[in-house]
Amino acid sequence: MEVCNSMSDTQNQVQISRVVKRFGETIALDDVSLTISPGEVHAIVGENGSGKSTLAKTMSGVLRPDSGLVTTFGESPRDPMHARALGVATIFQEILVAETLSVADNIFAGADSLWKRARSRAEANQKSRSILKQFSGLDIDPNTPVQQLPLSVKQWIVIARALLSNPRLLIFDESSAALDLDATTRLHAEIGKAREVGCCVVIVTHRIAELVRIADRATVLRDGRVVDELVGKNITKSNLLRSMSGKNVAIDAKVAAESMLGRELGSVVLSARALRVDRDAPPFDFDLHAGEIVGVAGLDGQGQTDFIRAAAGLISSHSGSISVAKPQGLGFAPIDAKTSGVAYVSGDRAHEGIFPNLSIFENFALPLYRSTFGEYGWIKRRQIQRAFDGEVKRLSIKTGRTSNLITSLSGGNQQKVLIGRAFAAGPKIIVLDDPARGVDFATKRELYTQLKEFVHEGGAVIYLSSEIEDFFDFADRVLVFRQRIPFRTIPAIRFSEHAFLAAMFGESEEAEMSFERVGAA
Repeated sequence: MEVCNSMSDTQNQVQISRVVKRFGETIALDDVSLTISPGEVHAIVGENGSGKSTLAKTMSGVLRPDSGLVTTFGESPRDPMHARALGVATIFQEILVAETLSVADNIFAGADSLWKRARSRAEANQKSRSILKQFSGLDIDPNTPVQQLPLSVKQWIVIARALLSNPRLLIFDESSAALDLDATTRLHAEIGKAREVGCCVVIVTHRIAELVRIADRATVLRDGRVVDELVGKNITKSNLLRSMSGKNVAIDAKVAAESMLGRELGSVVLSARALRVDRDAPPFDFDLHAGEIVGVAGLDGQGQTDFIRAAAGLISSHSGSISVAKPQGLGFAPIDAKTSGVAYVSGDRAHEGIFPNLSIFENFALPLYRSTFGEYGWIKRRQIQRAFDGEVKRLSIKTGRTSNLITSLSGGNQQKVLIGRAFAAGPKIIVLDDPARGVDFATKRELYTQLKEFVHEGGAVIYLSSEIEDFFDFADRVLVFRQRIPFRTIPAIRFSEHAFLAAMFGESEEAEMSFERVGAA
C-alpha cells in the first residue's frame, strides 16, 4: 500500500471538534471531540446506540454534523465522493457488494472513470485473484458471481476494495464481524502494514479481545458522549467494560463453568444420526438435551454453518437424519422448521433477518400473525403488542417510534428485534447462527441471561459464534468443527482460548492437555 506519510500536523490528522448529530429527538452524538493521528490505530468503543457508527459516518461524509466540525486532512468532507477524494475508505457494518456481479467487478467497483478502464480485464482478474488469496487464503475464480460465495469471502472483497484505493484514512465499522479467528489475524496483519506507512486507522468494534491486541488508542462513547480515552497498556478488557457500562465488570470463567456442573439435563430433544454435511465428510451423531446450551465453533468453511442450518431445518443434510422429539414422549419426527418448535436467528440480518421496508413492529410481528388469528380471521394485535412490549423490556431494545422503519435502529437493536421475535414464537429449541455479530458486550450478556432462563425452563439452545469469548460463562459444551465434522467436544470446565484454538487447528487432545499442564506449572 502507498498511503500517507507520518507527518503529525493537522494536514495529516483527522480532527473531530465538538460534533453534535441529532435524528429527530434522539441525540446520537453529543459534543464529541477526538483526534486521530497518522500511523495510529484508533478504536471507537461503546454499547449499541452509543453513537459509534454515526461517528464513523460523519468521518466518511455520509452524514453531516448538525454542529461542530469534522476535519479530514485539512478539509471537511461534504459527501462520500468528496471523502473518497480526500483519501477516506470506509468498510461499513453491512457488507456492500453487488451480488450478481463478479468478484473482480466488485473489487474494482468505483476504480474506473466514466469513460475509461484503469486496467485491462485480464489485469483486474489477476489482481483480484492474487489479493483474495493473500487475504482469505482461498484461490477464487475472479469471474465467480459474488452471490455464490460465503459471507466471509464477501467481507474480504469489500476490504480488498478499500485497501486498493490506497487510503489515508481507513475506517472499519464492525467489518471483522463476519471473519473467523484465523481471518481476523490476517486482517490485523494488513492493518499493521497500513499503520507502518502512516495511515490513520479507525476501528469501530464490539470485539473487545480484538481491539485490546491491536489498538493504540481507544475512545469510549456512552449515550453519544465521550466518557473515556485509553492509551497503550491501559486498553484492557476490564478498563473498557468499566468505561462502557460505568460499572466494574469481572468475569471468572472457571468459577462460572464449575457452577454449571451441578445442573441436570433433560431428555434428548433433537437428534442427528449418521449426519453428513458434505459428500466427502464422514458421518457423525449428535444429541441435544433439554436444558442444554451447545456452542458451535470452527474456522471458516469447516462445516459448522451447514450443521447449524440443517439443525434449524433450513437445509437438508447430504445424508443422515435430524429429528426432534414429539410431545409426551411419542418418539421422534423429522425436523420441520415450521412445525417442530425450532426458532432460528441469523447473524446476517441484512439478508436473512430484517425486512428493511417494514417498520420495527412489523418486523417483529410478521411470524406471529398466523398464530394470533381470531375467530373471524382478525389478527389479535393487542396480543402481539403485549409480546412486543415484553421483548422490548426484556432485551432493553431502544426503538423510538415503533412505526419507524427497522433500518432506523442501530445494527445491534435490529438484531435484538430478531432475537425477541424468536423468543415470542414460543419455541422449544432456539438455533442461533452468530447472532451477536455487531452487538455490544452488555447486550450479549443480557442475551446470554435470557437464553439461560430459556434452558432453565426446559428449552434447548444451539449457538454458533465466531468469537471464542462468547462461550465462557455461557455454554455447557462446544463442538469445534474441522474438516466438516465435530473434531472435538470441549466441556465447560475445560474452556480456554488454547483449548479452542488447538481444536480449530487440528492439534491432538494429548498435545492440548500437555500445553495446559505446562501452563499450570
